Amino acid sequence: MSEYYRPKRSRNLYDPFLRDPFKLSRSKIDLFLSCPRCFYLDRRLGVGRPPGFPFSLNSAVDHLLKKEFDSKRAEQKPHPLMDAYGINAVPFAHEKMDRWRDAFNGVAYLHEPTNFLVYGGIDDVWVNPKGALHIVDYKATSKDGEVNLDAAWQDGYKRQVEVYQWLFRRNGFTVSPVAYFVYANGKRDREAFDGVLEFDLKIIPYSGSDAWIETALCEAQATLAEETIPPKGEACDYCSYREAAGEVLVRQKQYAERKTKTQGAAASAETLFS
Repeated sequence: MSEYYRPKRSRNLYDPFLRDPFKLSRSKIDLFLSCPRCFYLDRRLGVGRPPGFPFSLNSAVDHLLKKEFDSKRAEQKPHPLMDAYGINAVPFAHEKMDRWRDAFNGVAYLHEPTNFLVYGGIDDVWVNPKGALHIVDYKATSKDGEVNLDAAWQDGYKRQVEVYQWLFRRNGFTVSPVAYFVYANGKRDREAFDGVLEFDLKIIPYSGSDAWIETALCEAQATLAEETIPPKGEACDYCSYREAAGEVLVRQKQYAERKTKTQGAAASAETLFS
């Protein structure tokens, strides 16, 4: 675990006195919206949340979907799944596609009011006959019934594609408000595994709006510029854990100090009357 997670870092921290652009990923914008305190601890003080372990199965699905759609990108033909859902578009062919998919580079834009270099790595982009781009995100899960975007925790998925839409617009592209989620749902109703996991593929359209992003960036910058740690998010499990653990550690320290004083006083009394 120690090789995977560094609880304190000294690089890539926000300094309000520096004029160099500060890189801010799409995921860190979402972190700010989730919990300003965790965002501040991470980007200003260098104490990040413990990361989740990578889901190798999800990564495999992502990789294979990209290979499938890339084959159609080379042919400039729609994927059969796009035809099945009546989507009049083809995978977008662009020389920067590999860079846009790179999580450490992605599609980027310098937001001058905050001096944030905002970036995010995409899964895919499709283009319709009018030249408008559709942001596409791949998701993998395994659940009974149809997949959808109705759960509250999936609001983060929606914000994710909205940031990508905003980034492409700021880079001069015409972007449709309609994004698509290609959802792979692992089938759990088979009688046996037999070394094969089958998936149902579904495309879910989502009409996004990037109207919130400008305000969120300005508020995030104002938060980082403060010298005091902001309040925690309303439902932040990480902050609740820190507070609970901190209280216990303080009590343990106080108990240890009282015990040491008691033992010291007892030893002094024993010496006095011996």
